[in-house]
Amino acid sequence: MRDFVVLSGEVADAISSHKPIVALETTILSHGMPYPQNVQTAVAVEAIVREEGAVPATIAIVKGRIHVGLTHEQLEYFGTAKDVLKLSRADLAYAVSSGKDGATTVAATMLCAHLAGIAVFATGGVGGVHRGAERTMDVSADIEELARTPVAVVCAGAKALLDLPKTLEVLETRGVPVIGYGTAEFPAFWSRSSGLSVPLRFDSPEDIANFMRVKRGLGIESGTLIANPIAPEDEIAAPEMRDYIERAVEEAAQANVTGKAVTPWLLDRILQLTSGRSLTANVALVKNNARLAARIASAL
Repeated sequence: MRDFVVLSGEVADAISSHKPIVALETTILSHGMPYPQNVQTAVAVEAIVREEGAVPATIAIVKGRIHVGLTHEQLEYFGTAKDVLKLSRADLAYAVSSGKDGATTVAATMLCAHLAGIAVFATGGVGGVHRGAERTMDVSADIEELARTPVAVVCAGAKALLDLPKTLEVLETRGVPVIGYGTAEFPAFWSRSSGLSVPLRFDSPEDIANFMRVKRGLGIESGTLIANPIAPEDEIAAPEMRDYIERAVEEAAQANVTGKAVTPWLLDRILQLTSGRSLTANVALVKNNARLAARIASAL
């Protein structure tokens, strides 16, 4: 691992001292939010993790090395650079072997966190089954990573622009536990409600940590998806959000947007349609997830 992974001093100390650590991704920085809100959010999220007694470990590929824990200068770079790769499991080794810079998606962050021995990861929303996947076979690598890598992912559900019923079905098929934190309903990213039941429910970080310990003791190697609803005062109601999503999806199809470009394109269009409200909600839910992740890491 030492050939490929660089731990920041803070993260290395946390590992050796058995302090709680929360992994954080960098796709939000490079491909998910506009500047300067992206860097401001990254700094604020790291601060929240520290406030809760844990150590933040923001992950990115810098000149072919996996950095676990970034400096403020590196956060600025990933928030402003235009040629940063968006990395998942399939192209992580390419970036490392080629000496490239890359921002990590949920899948790549999970993989790198596991390499570093980090068990808890906070993000905004996970990828899943895209609409029309029965024709396109477009299913996020996040699902496969959750099925194979034992890292707990705290999120506000799957991104609401996906096919959420199919996403939950595939997660169940792949053996991924989906836990609702304080809710029996699967949240829909910007909205608290999706109309879909969540398979499992826990109401405290301690109960989730105990579940993770039992799961590990049983030798179950999958990840765990912890769905943490956005706070009521920060959400955009599901019926209103549904109209924006339908319009953006239709426009993306007309523009022939495909592959990795789909999600960033849709997020940008929804930002325009909501007059910036979707970004405000996104920032709020990421902070909310970071706080819960830190509490789970501490309970572990």
